[in-house]
Amino acid sequence: MHSTVFEREKPDARVVSDSLAASRLSPYWIDDLGERAALPAFNGALTCDLAVVGGGYTGLWTALLAKEREPDSRVVLLEGKRIGWAASGRNGGFVEATLTHGEKNGEARFASELETLDRLGLQNLDEIQATVESRGWQVDFERVGSFAVATEAYQVAELEAAHDGETERFFDAAAMQQQIASPTYQGGLWSTRDTALVHPGKLAAALLQACLEAGVEVHESSPVAALDAGRDSVRLSVRGGGTVTADRVALATNAFPSLLKRYRLHTVPVYDYVLMTEPLSDAQLASIGWQGRQGVADSANQFHYYRLSADNRILWGGYDAIYHYGGRIRAEYDDRRASYERLASHFFTTFPQLEGVRFTHRWAGVIDTCSRFCAFHATAHGGRVAYSAGFTGLGVAATRFAANVMLDQLAGEQTERTSLDLVRSIPMPFPPEPATYPAVQSVRWALDRADHNSGKRNLFLRTLDAVGLGFDS
Repeated sequence: MHSTVFEREKPDARVVSDSLAASRLSPYWIDDLGERAALPAFNGALTCDLAVVGGGYTGLWTALLAKEREPDSRVVLLEGKRIGWAASGRNGGFVEATLTHGEKNGEARFASELETLDRLGLQNLDEIQATVESRGWQVDFERVGSFAVATEAYQVAELEAAHDGETERFFDAAAMQQQIASPTYQGGLWSTRDTALVHPGKLAAALLQACLEAGVEVHESSPVAALDAGRDSVRLSVRGGGTVTADRVALATNAFPSLLKRYRLHTVPVYDYVLMTEPLSDAQLASIGWQGRQGVADSANQFHYYRLSADNRILWGGYDAIYHYGGRIRAEYDDRRASYERLASHFFTTFPQLEGVRFTHRWAGVIDTCSRFCAFHATAHGGRVAYSAGFTGLGVAATRFAANVMLDQLAGEQTERTSLDLVRSIPMPFPPEPATYPAVQSVRWALDRADHNSGKRNLFLRTLDAVGLGFDS
């Protein structure tokens, strides 16, 4: 087993500790928005055409697109806490075209329709950009593409093989250094069309404002405790009092336990950790280059993702993927010192020229991982309830696609989207506890071993691949 570059070139411990000393445990994107008055909690009773449960990107897109389809319909959105407080305010802001968590995963699971999925995914991204521009949303949207970078020699050949000279451009080590200067890079592939960057908090805020202007009734601090379906309607019971009776319901609850019990084992919540630097000075930024401002991710199983903000901070996240026994989601899990120190160490290995830069923010977010690594879609109660989840960390754009899928399904429409195997098939569920926790830890250990063995997957991982049951970092 060989050591990785992040083990061979570790910075001094003092550099790491100093960089984190003044960091604030809070998502930068949410802090950057400033204060907003809370929307009223729901109580009482009402009847509506569509109720949406969950106020992240999936729920917001579903409500907005529903009003665009049927402006006179009554649409109610119920959020348990604040709009955009969870994954939608904590992600890296990578707006990816892929609907399959990348080409490799798509080839393995949906080879026969991958060309269609790639087309629909790119169309979805184009439509997001058109919406941002036509509505004048100030969300720091940049269609700059992204780099996949090789930090180990064995990763170079796969990146080079993906080069097409048009939308996918390969750079060898020397050429990559001209793009972004890091001693860790041995090559890179620039996907020029498939990725945009956005300010996640501003996107959630813009979607909320658009929903309110369209007439969506939005309630915060209104967690839904139960869903009961009758023959002609669905009743949602709001914790603390209140009942919404809806003709149709869209569930957009991400990593939180589904109101449909049959799908509670189809996702597990995995904690992802993120750092944000102070704004770089002109000299610091010049020492890196990065004039194209692309998003970046390295090519290991346990990978990092990073990008520049509008004010030239560096967001640096990924690598660790932490599952807690029983799928628990708790605020105290956000502050995991070992993960932040590991991230900071890897940051300065990647950019040693930035020694002395401080991190202003550190935070965690929960990813709704499923066994096929990309979102699945389901209906229940005679087609009156639709559900999408399992985005596995690439949901900023895919949530809009999911919203359209759910609206097609709830309308009983047969569309190109609803005919996809991606939409009609359901991933294998995870085993219940006490089996899940040791299984996840075993997979994390095996992925780490693969990163230390030129990417070679052992028999355990190959077996999981073969049966379609996996776990990703």
